[in-house]
This record gives sequence, structure tokens and C-alpha cells, in this order.
Amino acid sequence: MLQTLPADALSTELPKPILQLVGIRKTFGAFTAVENIDLDVREGEFLTIVGPSGSGKTTLLRMLAGMDTPSEGNITLHGKLINDVPPNKRPTCLVFQSLALFPHKSVGENIAFPLKVKGVDAAARKARALELMRIVRLPESYFDKNVMKCSGGERQRVALARALAYDPEVLFFDEPLSAIDYKLKKTLEKELKDLHRETGKTFIYITHSLEEAMVMSDRIGVMRAGRLVQVGTPEEIYGAPVDRFVCEFVGEVNTLKVKRAADGSWQGVDVPGTFTLAPPRSGAVLDEAFVVVRPEFMRILGPGESADNRLGGVVYNEYSLGSRIQYQVRVGAKVMLVELSRGRALPASLDRQVTLGWDAADAFTLES
Repeated sequence: MLQTLPADALSTELPKPILQLVGIRKTFGAFTAVENIDLDVREGEFLTIVGPSGSGKTTLLRMLAGMDTPSEGNITLHGKLINDVPPNKRPTCLVFQSLALFPHKSVGENIAFPLKVKGVDAAARKARALELMRIVRLPESYFDKNVMKCSGGERQRVALARALAYDPEVLFFDEPLSAIDYKLKKTLEKELKDLHRETGKTFIYITHSLEEAMVMSDRIGVMRAGRLVQVGTPEEIYGAPVDRFVCEFVGEVNTLKVKRAADGSWQGVDVPGTFTLAPPRSGAVLDEAFVVVRPEFMRILGPGESADNRLGGVVYNEYSLGSRIQYQVRVGAKVMLVELSRGRALPASLDRQVTLGWDAADAFTLES
């Protein structure tokens, strides 16, 4: 006989926070690097902090890792205050951008170093190091290989294995892939995501690359001028940005300034025309706004095709993006971007007169 479970028994609860930040502020003299950060980091999640240079993301990471102390606010780990707890007394580990490997030691010696510090015997150290090498996909034959004879990607794996040897609850990453070539970076992004799933550890990752964040993260936090502007899933950050900064930071966009006319219609400021806009997500009543459309939601309209909004322009240039083609279309003094699948590419497109179209539901209406 089948048993019917109550509705609440079918719901899945979010993991409990492992790290909590309340009112975190960090100043250096008169300069405020981090301002009023409130954040819960869930146990077992992959959280990435992104932002332009100088946004405060590295300062935030240093406070989480215990290398800096907050000027104001509290950081708790499992509910215990850790503001003044030094890095070596925390169940955390930081993977530096420089990797900080021991150049005179072998791969195995580098990985086993944390175990040696803990007093683990040589046989157990080697067994654990070999186990970690398998996890990060390093051949067992590399155990005695000098780490400086490894490739950049291999050294990255050694640094990850050494971090795991500490058996931390939380791993911090300070832009570890920034100095690696593009192809290897794409491979390591996937391997880091796999490693996160296999280990179940909490990962907190700092990068200026939104592409890295979108590929790997459960959630993304976007920083600007020392503040966390938005925290959400990759889909939320990309598809429901809270403001123009987040929208423009998270991928390429087309931006048009509009203002409300006396009859209530939206009129273009930088290009002529009357536009149909979706209501702003903030619910605010606006007299001026920006309408923001991502290139993949722009269409080049054929005869008889309709759209909520239309603009005439001239194709100025095109760029191959593999499976997609991106077009630059000049609309007066404005340059608009349109992305089409390769199967829908325009024949003899340069200097061609086209009509651009997009629907109100596919655009963002944001405060100016």
C-alpha cells in the first residue's frame, strides 16, 4: 500500500549557512574597501564573488580567510565568532593565484606537506597524497616528479590537492586561473566544478571573469565599490539583474535611454522612436529609464515579421563566435549588437540595411 507523504515532507530545505557575515566593513585609513556586507554562505555550495578591479572582492576574501580583520561587523563559522582567529587556526584553506608551491620539492612532497606538519607518518602521507592525486587527475607516476617540471595546469592541480590535504571545511580561491591559457582554463573550470561535487566542500571563489563564475557557481555575488550589489544564481544574475551596473557587467548588452512623453509613451533619447517597455522590476514609477537588451534577444526582422520594438540600421561589421555570428548594426550614432545562430547568418551582410526588433518581455527596464 502506497503511503502519501504530507506536502511539507516533499519540500527540500536549503543547506544551513556555514559562514555568516553581518555588517562587515573594512577601512584602510580614510579609504573604505568593503562596506556593509551581509552574506550567508551555505554549507557545500560553490559561491563566486565577481567584480571589477578595486571593487573589494580580494579584501573580502582576506577577511574570510583570516588574513585581515574586519573594522566593523562579525564573521561567524558554524555560529562561532572568528574575526580574530588566525588562518592556521581555522578549518579553511586558501589557494593563491601564485599557487605558492615549494619549487625544490616533488609533486608528492608538496601535496603531503600539510600532513607532515600534522605529524602524520610517511606511509600514511604517501597513501593520502596518491589518493588526492587521483582525485585531481594527476598520474601516480608524478609523485616523485619535481613540481617545477610540471605544466601550468598540472601545478594548478598540485595546489588543489595540497589544499585538500588540509581537509578544510571551506576552500578559498583567489583568481587561481587568471594566468592560464584559454583552453586549459576551460578544462580546469569543469574539473573544479567536478571536484566540488566529489568532495562536497564549501568553495568560495574570487574572480574578475564572469565567464568563470557562470560556468562553475551555485551562486554569484557581484561587488561594486566595496558593496555586494546582488547575490543570486547564475540564472538570476543574468536574467534578473537588479540594476544597470549588474546588467552591463554580466555580459554584453544594448542600452537605449528613454523618457516618458506627455501622453505616457516612452520616447527614445539617443535614437528616435516610440518604444514599448516592460515595467521596471523595482516597481518604481519612472520618467526616465534605460531599456537594456542582450544581443541574443535582438532579431533581424524579415518581411512580415513583427516585434514590439523596431529600429532601422546598417550592418557595419560581423564577428564569428563559433556557433554564432555577432553583428554590429549602426542606428544613427548608436551601435547595436545582434547575435544570430550560424544557420541564420545574413548573406553579404556588410553595409546591408536591416530592421532590428525585440519584444518588451525580452528586455530590462532599469533606472537611469
